[in-house]
Amino acid sequence: MMRARKVTGLPARGALIAAAALACALPAAAMAQEAAPPPAAAPEPPRGLAEAVAAVVNDDIISTYDLAQRMRLLIATSGVQPTQETLPQFQREALISLIDEHLQIQELKRVQKEQKIDLIATDADVDEDVDAMAKQNNLTKEQFFAQMASQGIGADTLRQQIRAQQSWQRWIRGRYGSRLRIGEDQIKAQQQRVAASASKTQYQIAEVFLDANRVGGMETAINGAGQLIAQMQQGAPFQAVARQFSASSTAASGGEVGWITAGEMAPEVDAALEQMRPGQLSRPIPVRDGVYIIYLRDKRSGAGAMVVALKQAAVALPQTASDADVAAARDKLLSLRGQIKGCDDIETQAAKVQGVVAADLGEAEVKDLSPAFQQAADSLQPGQVSEPIRTSAGLHLLAVCGKHASGEAAMGHDQIENRLYGQQLSMIARRYMRDLRNSATIETR
Repeated sequence: MMRARKVTGLPARGALIAAAALACALPAAAMAQEAAPPPAAAPEPPRGLAEAVAAVVNDDIISTYDLAQRMRLLIATSGVQPTQETLPQFQREALISLIDEHLQIQELKRVQKEQKIDLIATDADVDEDVDAMAKQNNLTKEQFFAQMASQGIGADTLRQQIRAQQSWQRWIRGRYGSRLRIGEDQIKAQQQRVAASASKTQYQIAEVFLDANRVGGMETAINGAGQLIAQMQQGAPFQAVARQFSASSTAASGGEVGWITAGEMAPEVDAALEQMRPGQLSRPIPVRDGVYIIYLRDKRSGAGAMVVALKQAAVALPQTASDADVAAARDKLLSLRGQIKGCDDIETQAAKVQGVVAADLGEAEVKDLSPAFQQAADSLQPGQVSEPIRTSAGLHLLAVCGKHASGEAAMGHDQIENRLYGQQLSMIARRYMRDLRNSATIETR
């Protein structure tokens, strides 16, 4: 096996590449909004730039033109605005991605030759993904490529990236996916962990994971995470950043993880989540193999808390109201109570009675309700309406529209199996790529 030469630093012509990418970069939103002009030809590479060598991967050349094109594509699709601070990260990520794709295509061609099977995605396969991307941006394929051309991005740049991604994902799933089995013991063990932590706070998160081994070390990963966070705080879409920069299996879904409880992520991530609020973006979170960026979408209490959905019909009465006024209001609400069939018509029926106001109180944990409401919320079943309840604000009819233990919508058997499958397949793919890099000759110029 050939010994790998680590990818370090930037190509000698990095400043020229960075300047070209910065000059041609435009916000990605432009691709998604305005109707495109007639298709334009892909821009010609700057003279001299196309002939320079950025890297050599097992005798395959990556030109500085290829590198500049990939940088422009990253800028256009990630939503991260190019600055003098972020351009080195774009260049590093673009070079690493191109090197990985060359290694992947080389490996697929080797396997094709040995096993006499077709592994490289066809033009028709690539066109399907391109059509889908164009449709997501409300454009035709021709308009989509024209928008890319207006940003200095050739159509072949995107097509080559899609071809490599499609081919490699199919190969990994074909080679390992059919053999990978998630045992019932693994699923049961995960279910037991979920059940044991059901009373703990649960978090709905999205993630970006920067693999330290892939990007050149932990310090580089931490610095890169900091730059990405700064860009996302300025408006770069989290999902777009995750798709382009994350090494996690969730990258394909924009980094969406879903609901988790403590213990499912690294301890460092758990500790960070405890201090976060919904809608907040974490700082860089170093773990053993890299750095996480976490976006906390929502959080909820564990299954130990009871949640109720409530509506009310009320008559406003001050604390100093006379007994006669209270009695009149009570009679009015008791009469209304007899007309209410359930939560669906409480507003309609209340609107017919002068002085009565109905409102949807939404969901709340029983323990967070006022003492006057807690007993009714505990004792009533969904669809039932309480007797008039006196508070300092007035008299209330309380309708329970739903009731459940918070967090009870935990992952089912199939969801757990799919998550474990994705995690293991991602780990296998990362090891495969690590072995390819270690056995390759990779030179940067």
